[in-house]
Amino acid sequence: MYDLKIRIWLEREGKFVVSEGRAKLLRTIKDTGSLSKAAQEMGMSYRHAWGVLHRISQSAGGKVVESARGGKGKGATKLTQFGEEILREYENKVASLHSQFENGWKKPSVTADGIVVRGNEILLIKRGNEPFKGSYALPGGFLTYGEELEDCIVREVLEETGVKASIVDLVGVYSAPDRDPRGHFVTAVYHLTPISGTARAGDDASEVEWVPLDHLPKFAFDHGKIVQDYLSKRKRNAK
Repeated sequence: MYDLKIRIWLEREGKFVVSEGRAKLLRTIKDTGSLSKAAQEMGMSYRHAWGVLHRISQSAGGKVVESARGGKGKGATKLTQFGEEILREYENKVASLHSQFENGWKKPSVTADGIVVRGNEILLIKRGNEPFKGSYALPGGFLTYGEELEDCIVREVLEETGVKASIVDLVGVYSAPDRDPRGHFVTAVYHLTPISGTARAGDDASEVEWVPLDHLPKFAFDHGKIVQDYLSKRKRNAK
């Protein structure tokens, strides 16, 4: 049986600053308020510990500890604000990576779906790919890196249906882990109104249709529930 291990370190301008051992020294100094106690706990000499701190400071470009030379706190050592920032940066990155590693690097995927309504009709696609190939669904797709969800849904509606639309409001966010058989998908669903364009199938859609809201088909995924949530909201707002 083998275990996979990861070594993480921080660099600044290509210079090694801290990894696990150096970060542990900084953490122990912070917790004990004493360099001598920290060195003792880590099984190193006081001189060696000072040498490590000096190398961290040289690579990072600033003092990482300061010591009180007189008065009540004589002999105490604490991290400088700069040292605190380095330690926090390292520990936060390690915690984040370990969390992802322990979960098999799995993260929910983010998507956006659109309810495009024209009078008493809703714009639907028939899926051209599995899962649910041939079933009706709302137009939508994956959020790309650096893109806002609002831009994503306008783009996806245009790419899948040929219809340019503008957002009216947010219908809701749906995040049930089992809502998509491919994995955990979180989607933001928007109500949109068409501006221009003729409905035509594109991207993952095999067909595009304007369907009467009072003759809705069976939907893929949880899109049937999403549409019913929209209709309930629309009914409440009409009162």
